Amino acid sequence: MGLTGFFLITFLIVHCTLNSMIFFDLYDPNDNGQTFNHWAHLFGTNFFIRAMEYGLFVGLLLHIVQGLILWSQNKNARPIKYKVSKYREGKWYSRSMGLLGTLILLFLILHLYHFWTPSRFGGMAGIHKLQETTLVDYNNQQVHDLYAEMKIVFQYPGAVIVYALGVFALAWHLLHGFQSAFQTFGINHKKYTPLIKGLGVFYTVVICTLFALMPIAIYLKWIN
Repeated sequence: MGLTGFFLITFLIVHCTLNSMIFFDLYDPNDNGQTFNHWAHLFGTNFFIRAMEYGLFVGLLLHIVQGLILWSQNKNARPIKYKVSKYREGKWYSRSMGLLGTLILLFLILHLYHFWTPSRFGGMAGIHKLQETTLVDYNNQQVHDLYAEMKIVFQYPGAVIVYALGVFALAWHLLHGFQSAFQTFGINHKKYTPLIKGLGVFYTVVICTLFALMPIAIYLKWIN
């Protein structure tokens, strides 16, 4: 569980870095998504990134299966609940990892449907499927215009709200999961644990803030 967690944490850094290229329009209003599309195409055709991408699916499935196994073991360890629970250990989100993980999974399916499927297999998906496919010229070839795709998806307030809620669930999941992954490997010491927890909070705030700002910035037309 900790190993797959580390992998997913690393992938989020890569994914967030790529998506943050959309903010380049704030620096250069004439960019019109060219920088973002350049890096999206580069990452989409890079062998290492593609291998990591498919590894993500395997890691994600393992993470889900392992989570279900742990949930089942914990439940079977005490089939009859305490009548009175005076003291509850940990934060509420550390006791709700299963629920948060389920919400993230549902959000991820929608996210793949909107962006990953069209960019890998062509065409448009989701709530805007009746609109024509967005393509852009890149190195004398037609590639998917993910910048236009984002502008189409996030023109709908419902989509923005769903994505914001998905990122909200991810934030709480990471607040516990980041430090917990280290603890799984025995890195749990009164000298280092506070530093790891602080790093986890910093990581969570930066990653999730950037992810949440993307749909909001497009919907409010801060970008283009």
